[in-house]
Amino acid sequence: MATLTAERCDSTTAVTRSLLGYGVVAGPLYVGVSVGLGLTRAGFDFSRHGWSLLANGPYGWIQVANFLLTGLCVLAFAAGLARSGTGRWVPRLVWAYGASLVGAGIFRADPALGFPAGTPEKTAVSWHGLLHLAVGGVGFLCLIVACLILGRRYAAAGRRGMAVFSRVTGIAFLAGFAGIASGSAGPAVPAFVAAVVLVWAYLATVAVDTYRSVQL
Repeated sequence: MATLTAERCDSTTAVTRSLLGYGVVAGPLYVGVSVGLGLTRAGFDFSRHGWSLLANGPYGWIQVANFLLTGLCVLAFAAGLARSGTGRWVPRLVWAYGASLVGAGIFRADPALGFPAGTPEKTAVSWHGLLHLAVGGVGFLCLIVACLILGRRYAAAGRRGMAVFSRVTGIAFLAGFAGIASGSAGPAVPAFVAAVVLVWAYLATVAVDTYRSVQL
């Protein structure tokens, strides 16, 4: 009986660890595909164009698939967090972020700012473009709150480095999101991209940290 119980526990833990691994995979997948598309799509300017615009025009389906697959990875990661005992709210907030990525893939951003080539600088906002912005905004806010909650928990556990990393990530992502949401020009887009990359690095770090805490 003890052997059977141990085997069940090992199997359950292995599944949890596998789910947590998707938190490491999600970021490189999203960033790698987005950067690859941005470098190969005519007229795309990293200093002006958000990565969501890559869902338009030729090969736009690749970015749509990128949103969907990355979102599914984050949903799996959230399930791993829930199974690993990471409180009640953090897994739910991360799950909401994953769901928002899936929604961002379903509701494509509108062409804008001259991309794809031939698009006017100013364009009307469609219903799916509006939903893209809405689901993205909800997901970003949920992720920011998750970072701040984790920061408080790491601080309570005496893990100052992870606490600072969590809080800096949450605040930086909030600032980047506020800049891009305001529609301001100049450094807003690169600043937001930097915040996105930071968030993915943070989620991967949390995934690895939680993975190590789950014992086989």
